[in-house]
Amino acid sequence: MQIRTVGVLGCGLMGSGIAQVSAAAGYKTIVREVDETLLRKGIGRIEKFLADGVAKGKVSADTRDKTLANLSGTTTFDALADCDLVVEAIVENADQKKQTYAALERVLKPHTIIVSNTSSLCMTELAASTSRPDRFGGLHFFNPVPIMKLVEVIRALTTSDETYRTMMAFAQSLGKEPITAPDRPGFIVNRLLIPYLSDAVRAYENGLGTKEDIDKAMKLGCGHP
Repeated sequence: MQIRTVGVLGCGLMGSGIAQVSAAAGYKTIVREVDETLLRKGIGRIEKFLADGVAKGKVSADTRDKTLANLSGTTTFDALADCDLVVEAIVENADQKKQTYAALERVLKPHTIIVSNTSSLCMTELAASTSRPDRFGGLHFFNPVPIMKLVEVIRALTTSDETYRTMMAFAQSLGKEPITAPDRPGFIVNRLLIPYLSDAVRAYENGLGTKEDIDKAMKLGCGHP
């Protein structure tokens, strides 16, 4: 399936980053927020990131201008009617996500794919709440989205092969490195990360070292930034 127009639900820290990389990749990108204040704040975050990149010589002025030209904001669902793929990046609450999908599906075309950026919720459960469980899956980006290369691609039990291939290709088109993660709590990265963090706390409690030395050991010994 060919993706031309991308919608992003939510223009917070993750949503604004996803909208930015989508617009930078040449997609017409429409980001939706619940009100104008949050929308302006999110768009402003994108503008500042690009302006800082130009100032530091990491982003060309031409890239900045093309990215912003591909980007628009809205507070309605109607503006997303022509999207081929919609990335949901709202609050991490299953009920609110399901309510949002219901409102969104009233305007979407039948072929449109919905993907969630959830980092922990069950993808199959979210897919089952929609009328297109075969065209639903997960694209879990990492913060800051414009810099972090990894995207976890999660198949719900109902995700079709075509949808999976489209999600993988879309992630690659954004300049990301996609990996396939199972629909299990934490997927891959957080399933590894949370025990690391918990072990670090226990190590500190057991007197393994100071907080500063434990941090330095992971930064310099394991290469964790």
